[in-house]
Amino acid sequence: MTPQAAWIDAVRTSHERLRGVLDRVEPQQYESRAYPADWSIAQVASHLGSQAEIFGLFLDSGLADGAAPDGDAFKAVWARWDAMTPADQVSESVVANDRFVERLEEVASSGAPFEVELFGGPSDLSGVAAARLAEHAVHTWDVEVVLDPAATVGPEAVDLLVDRLPGTVAFAGRPSADVGPTSVVVGTQGTERRFRLDVGADAIRLEPVDEAAATTAGGEPSADTTDVVLPAESLVRLVYGRLDAEHTPDDVTGAEHLPALRAVFPGL
Repeated sequence: MTPQAAWIDAVRTSHERLRGVLDRVEPQQYESRAYPADWSIAQVASHLGSQAEIFGLFLDSGLADGAAPDGDAFKAVWARWDAMTPADQVSESVVANDRFVERLEEVASSGAPFEVELFGGPSDLSGVAAARLAEHAVHTWDVEVVLDPAATVGPEAVDLLVDRLPGTVAFAGRPSADVGPTSVVVGTQGTERRFRLDVGADAIRLEPVDEAAATTAGGEPSADTTDVVLPAESLVRLVYGRLDAEHTPDDVTGAEHLPALRAVFPGL
């Protein structure tokens, strides 16, 4: 499977997961709190539905002149979704997401040239799919965790998103006056990676660790080079501000570092 196909397949899988999650939500729960404290389940569904339409505009632009869609077009989409009833926000979200995924697959199958200005830089179709997957998978969890406190972000998303975390950290991290400069090495399980997380006064950076430099003289990984070990899924949620103590696995190594790390990732 090509990288582009992997991203698009993961978007499809995440959409089917969302469909199943929303099918489990009873109508009387639509206005109940989702994981974000200020959003209801219906509002999360509305966000995913409106963003499906907005990402559809990016597909249109990428097949045309490549310019980012006009901001007024975004406002019109948001206004229409905000005016829906909670029940319509939930049902129409599934329809809009289905439509977007089908369109994404059609554009990929066509082989047509594609490039669009996406969030400040040029992007190919894989980049559009990656951006969509990130918000879709995390917000799907925002609803699913209300139904099942043990829910996790879909593995098809985690396997791909973990390698994009350095870029995500650049805008998701927020230096905190309560957290002094620090550097920790984070290892992940499931999808195995090792990163160095540097928390500074003005910026937060996450970079892959040079494995050659993080070994003993005998070539084995050095035990003292990893400060925190946790599932890759948990690291994704940490960066997106969703690894509170109640939703943290019991077997995290180096859990004493987590309060400081939570403070610098308040959430997206």
